[in-house]
Amino acid sequence: MTDTLLAPPDDPNPEGARARILETASRLFYQHGLRGVGIDRIIAESGVAKMSFYRHFPAKDDLIRAYLEGRHRRWLAGFQARLAARPPELAAVVDILLAWAAEPDYRGCAFINAVAEVGEGIAGVAAIARAHKDDLQRLLAEWLAPRLGERAPMAARCAMVVVEGLIVRSQMGEGELLANDGRWLLQRVEAEFGTE
Repeated sequence: MTDTLLAPPDDPNPEGARARILETASRLFYQHGLRGVGIDRIIAESGVAKMSFYRHFPAKDDLIRAYLEGRHRRWLAGFQARLAARPPELAAVVDILLAWAAEPDYRGCAFINAVAEVGEGIAGVAAIARAHKDDLQRLLAEWLAPRLGERAPMAARCAMVVVEGLIVRSQMGEGELLANDGRWLLQRVEAEFGTE
């Protein structure tokens, strides 16, 4: 996977069957959707035996939850690393997100996509997506705290509306105008909460 926001896989043993299954499922689910990929394809492309697959994931829904949980950890770790390299100014988030959107395998937010595709149809998917968004908002608030103090959580909450819009609109192929609008909006959010 070339997704620049993903930190390395959780499993330090990439040769293990479970790690191969998850890596294959992660790539396929992100590219083709949760319902668009069958177990047989994941088994074939991961090179594991069917019995081994079911030992690790008794049902496809278990694999989907594991995929989303792993992506949650990896995506946030990658995003946090990129935030840490920048001063706490919200406009920098645009550059991080649009660099991710420029990757050839970009298909938007896996969590938005999952909720849109299955909603509450698979137990736990919506809850994992909500936790991802809550953690992203919390991460932004912590990053902004040195600059905005106690106003950082509210600024992060408002910024999330712009962040989500940037992710979805970039998935639809919008470019430089989106970047300019995103920066302008996030600068307005920061200005609003940075004033005493």
